[in-house]
Amino acid sequence: MQEGMHAVRRPPRGSPENREEDGTKTRKSTFHLGRFAARLINCRPENLHMGHPLTISLLLLILLVVFLLILDLSRPAVCIYSNASSSLFSTSGDGLAFNFGSLGFPWCRSKQGKTVEWTTKDLLRGLEEFVPIYETRPIKNNMYGMGFDHSFGLWFMVRWLKPDLMIESGAFKGHSTWVLRQAMPDKPIISLSPRHPEKYLKKEPAYVDGNCTYFAGKNFVDFGSVEWDKVLKKQGILDISQVLVFFDDHQSELKRLKQALKAGFRHLIFEDNYDTGTGDHYSLRQICDQSYIRGGGHSCFRDSDEARVRRKRKMLWEKAVDIEELCGEGEAWWGVRGNLRDDFNHSNKAITYAEHFQNSRFVESVLDVYWELPPVAGPSLTHQTRYDPARVPDPIIEDGRFGLFRRIGLSRLETSVFNGYTQMAYVQISTSDS
Repeated sequence: MQEGMHAVRRPPRGSPENREEDGTKTRKSTFHLGRFAARLINCRPENLHMGHPLTISLLLLILLVVFLLILDLSRPAVCIYSNASSSLFSTSGDGLAFNFGSLGFPWCRSKQGKTVEWTTKDLLRGLEEFVPIYETRPIKNNMYGMGFDHSFGLWFMVRWLKPDLMIESGAFKGHSTWVLRQAMPDKPIISLSPRHPEKYLKKEPAYVDGNCTYFAGKNFVDFGSVEWDKVLKKQGILDISQVLVFFDDHQSELKRLKQALKAGFRHLIFEDNYDTGTGDHYSLRQICDQSYIRGGGHSCFRDSDEARVRRKRKMLWEKAVDIEELCGEGEAWWGVRGNLRDDFNHSNKAITYAEHFQNSRFVESVLDVYWELPPVAGPSLTHQTRYDPARVPDPIIEDGRFGLFRRIGLSRLETSVFNGYTQMAYVQISTSDS
């Protein structure tokens, strides 16, 4: 009761009496700061008053330090760079770098709906381990070859699967061979490539592996023409399910899938898994782009919502495809404008939608597992402007997580190494009756 009475009698905030009390508190606080300043200079408090120049200087210094600390803490964690494409980070919605799935993207369906064993946490741990390895790569400028995203994806999947033998179709300068070797230091590699990587050594950095059997240059044999039973026997491979095949040869992935299935291979990785309307060969992503699959199928109607969204995104992302590019004669959108491309686009065959549909049904009948590698990080972190994030899985490190991006070491890499993402895919296959 006494406390209540005292509370009623307390002068209201802002009254002269209260202002005097507040002023006393201020003076007391200032006096404490003065005593603190006095200690710093070993002066006696009674000899130091608030008008002393040294006291004022020390107080101003303390206030400045506090202000700078507050300013530093208030800064945003991620700085978005400003250039001609900065509108893609606006808040309007359609162009957001983290607006994944606004167009949707198709995902190949497997026979039993199985997926991979690894998780995002496994990928993050792998990234932390791989960054310093990648920094030692012999080919620093791998233009027209794999960038960081796919280099990591290949290394991670090989490390996880631990094959007894690795086969690569398409070696270029040898960067992918080097990645395979970092993943499995003691396992043999077979490399098929029209031009031997050693040919590049005369003019630029390249990689030739000492424990690799090359079918390259004058000894080149196409993957589909190799007598694999004899080659594997010579390598001492008794279980073909312990072999991993990596395709980076820009050939029709439908053709390669059938050839691998015929030879008995089960584990395949496709490097350039191009989206519909892009690329120089018919990819699994294109094959599985069907109207009955979520995120698949397209309308060539120029005034549709999809056309509107595609027009906007084309202004933001180099590899985005608008309706005019997507649709060919007779409103054919499958493959690339209704064409099945093969062999670096040296072969370009028109196919009907019925044929495209049957290709999808065949692929589904042999797929045990299908998985697309996500981008390693969101576009606001990597500053990539090529692929459209609305047509890819969510990144391993999402936009805004700059602290994690930096801690893993990705901020040390040149931004150009993040521009080569094309939906690398891992598939596990078996015959439809197995």
